[in-house]
Amino acid sequence: MIRVAVDISLYPLDKNFIPPISDFISRLNEHSSLTVITNTMSTQIKGEYDVVMGILNKEMKETFENHAKAVFAIKILNNPISD
Repeated sequence: MIRVAVDISLYPLDKNFIPPISDFISRLNEHSSLTVITNTMSTQIKGEYDVVMGILNKEMKETFENHAKAVFAIKILNNPISD
């Protein structure tokens, strides 16, 4: 099993940028198979590769469908040192 740690930031290109970010983080937290840690700059997600990537695919798509312009910045590390 491949485990990953993802560092992701959402930048909605809108003056009212907080609600889309809060919504995205809330949706991630609904997935019990993920470890989600949020700070002021980004959100870290840990879990099994296929699960993490499937959830990110679904939740990012929902963000793109509901917001005219948004940017995700993502870093992915395989085999994270600590879980």
